[in-house]
Amino acid sequence: MSVPVTLEALDLAALLCSRVCHDLISPAGAIVNGLEVLEESTDEETRSFALDLIKKSARTASARLQFCRIAFGAAGSAATQIDLGDAETVARGFVEDEKVRVSWNLSRSLAPKNRVKLLLNMILVAVQTIPRGGILAVEGDGLPEAMTFRISARGLNARISQAVPALLAGRPENGVVDAHGIQPFYTGLLARSSGLAVTIDTDGDAIVVAARPQVAAFAPAAAWRRPGDGRATPRLKT
Repeated sequence: MSVPVTLEALDLAALLCSRVCHDLISPAGAIVNGLEVLEESTDEETRSFALDLIKKSARTASARLQFCRIAFGAAGSAATQIDLGDAETVARGFVEDEKVRVSWNLSRSLAPKNRVKLLLNMILVAVQTIPRGGILAVEGDGLPEAMTFRISARGLNARISQAVPALLAGRPENGVVDAHGIQPFYTGLLARSSGLAVTIDTDGDAIVVAARPQVAAFAPAAAWRRPGDGRATPRLKT
């Protein structure tokens, strides 16, 4: 049986940075490739293609940075609340493409920062269940300061990665957290910091990622520890 694990603050920060870099390396590399083609080619058709690639990749990189700024960062502000309208904008910019569409069913209002960060991270968990594309339905319940969330994902060959439920619960298999698993692990941390428990399960033809109030028996797992506090530290992969 797996047990709750902890990460030191520096390890948590390093793994989240690895995740952000993973999201940005592809569009950044495409921009570099497009610039090299522009420098080396004299063919107008090839140069036009390269310029289109640079423009598209720059838009993608910008959208991912704006998303990560809220989902993983401090959002550039000491404010304790974030507008759900801003969350919708960055979520659509990050997720929506020719394969994935978002049905956003939340009213525009200010919500606690960590709940908005949780919502965005739940969207990331949900979109990973439909690798061939589909529809994400984003819903919430309750007042903004105590809102719970439900993300339904529908798409061809939708599936739940075997490791994700344990990572969301803060109990990764074999006590290992790596750069691939840090995002769902961090999602669980955000939920517990808000007094919620996040789960992923099937519901008919949909896969549902939901955040609900913790039950009394739920034992929250810390996601980081200060050195020397006496608790065991899990093995770390980078």
